[in-house]
Amino acid sequence: MKKTIWLIAAAVAGLLIVSALLAYKKLIGPAVPRGLDSYYVEIPTNSGFEAVVAILREGGFVENESAFRMLAERMGYKRTPMRAGRYEVRPGWNSIQLIRHLRSGEQAPVRLVLTNERLTENVAAKAARFIEPDSLAIWALFQDAAYLDSIGYTPETLMSLFIPNTYEFYWNTSPRGFMERMIREHDAFWAKNGRLEKARALGMSPAEVYTLASIVEKETLRSEEKPRVAGAYLNRLEIGMRLQADPTCVFATRDFDTPRVTEYHTRFDSPYNTYLYAGLPPGPISMASISSIDAVLNAEQHDYIYFCAVGDGSGLHAFAKTLEAHNQNAARYRENLRQRGLR
Repeated sequence: MKKTIWLIAAAVAGLLIVSALLAYKKLIGPAVPRGLDSYYVEIPTNSGFEAVVAILREGGFVENESAFRMLAERMGYKRTPMRAGRYEVRPGWNSIQLIRHLRSGEQAPVRLVLTNERLTENVAAKAARFIEPDSLAIWALFQDAAYLDSIGYTPETLMSLFIPNTYEFYWNTSPRGFMERMIREHDAFWAKNGRLEKARALGMSPAEVYTLASIVEKETLRSEEKPRVAGAYLNRLEIGMRLQADPTCVFATRDFDTPRVTEYHTRFDSPYNTYLYAGLPPGPISMASISSIDAVLNAEQHDYIYFCAVGDGSGLHAFAKTLEAHNQNAARYRENLRQRGLR
């Protein structure tokens, strides 16, 4: 009898040990499988625990949901709301490692690229591709007149805030957080290489330099001639001549796909049309590259007032000091197009 009781007790103890070992294996065994399409977890702001579990389950990051839930409770990960962000996890991590990482808030940054956006709504759309807020939320802030006034901008000048570059952000950055970072980057950019002093020497604000740079940006694709183009425009401003910049007419009409500028564009009534209105337009006509901004700040000193495309496919321009010489350049341009079968 005693032997039977002993055997039963031994069997129960063995079962308990095996159960404990199996349970322990579930806890310390791999929870994040290998072979997933992505090892980034994005937890939206104000998510509840159930929403996080669903994200992990649907992404395939948790093989044993019951073990994850139990550990999340015991390790103090479960909270309201859950910690938001974008996290990189590693294949082979167990539930304990996964929870510790998500609980720590150590996010994987995203690389937000701003390059040649045409309009501020394009900037909002581009930012929304990389950070959590949607483009409408970012665009709404761009249109908030009181907010823009508080940071020294208007809807027309706002584009001059954005310096083309690649920036690292946390995924759950808010629209205001995005703008605060852009302000810091803008100020740091203008504080370098004597840019503020050069702008003052031109009698221009950074926003005005940026506006002219945006015209230079759309006028030529050849970086080596940007300082010369900028110098011609500065010469026009100095003598009170209208800029007569084709890209401003394109911007005014929003006819961005036009193959050439016609009388429709140059006669279109808009403060951005520099054929009709003297001085700079109300704001940038696109994002300006750093090379275009620096081309204005370091514009070539010359007496050229006129320029037109050469028309030989090089993308270069012919410059002239007089209208007579300009008309000769224009005739050569038309002939070059004719010889290339483009006219």
